[in-house]
Amino acid sequence: MPYAVEREVDDIEAVLDAAGGEAFLWGTSSGAMLALMAAERLPGVRKLALYEAPLIIDDSRPTTEADWAGIRTAVAAGRRGDAVRIFLKSVGMPRPLVFLMRLTPIWSKLKAVAHTLPYDGAIVADDQLGKPLVPGRWASMMATTLVTDGGRSPPWMRHGNKALADALPNARYLTLAGQNHMLKPNAHVPVLVDFFYGA
Repeated sequence: MPYAVEREVDDIEAVLDAAGGEAFLWGTSSGAMLALMAAERLPGVRKLALYEAPLIIDDSRPTTEADWAGIRTAVAAGRRGDAVRIFLKSVGMPRPLVFLMRLTPIWSKLKAVAHTLPYDGAIVADDQLGKPLVPGRWASMMATTLVTDGGRSPPWMRHGNKALADALPNARYLTLAGQNHMLKPNAHVPVLVDFFYGA
């Protein structure tokens, strides 16, 4: 059966139902966009927390159309290492570091899941075209939302997340000092506990 983003939301709905019909939802990177899609569709999402949804809304970095096309081609041809290399380059990893990673045990683990990279593309690619967010796109969103990014993340990431917070009806925006796209639980857990369970 071909991959479909809608079935990812169906899976979240099933977990939500199993949790009693209501829950808080958190997502990071492409998972942040998926969580946003779920919250838009599922009224049981009471609060939503997002970290660094990879939105490209201006010309502060190149768009990703060619990268996702290259990843899809490499995966279809069974060239998983090439797919990983293209993805890492797309997210900004320096070429020498990508080369060094190929010499470490992590490379085989990345290759093992490389066939799922096009799924990420299906979730985020349409929001990486260097265009502003469509006004009113999330006008019906009900969930109280926290949009966060890292103070050490590149400008394009922060531009996109600030714009997302501004576009959501009931959201606030927070930059976590000293953080980047590599998630560090110790920096996030207190923020999430305060947002989900605080006053």
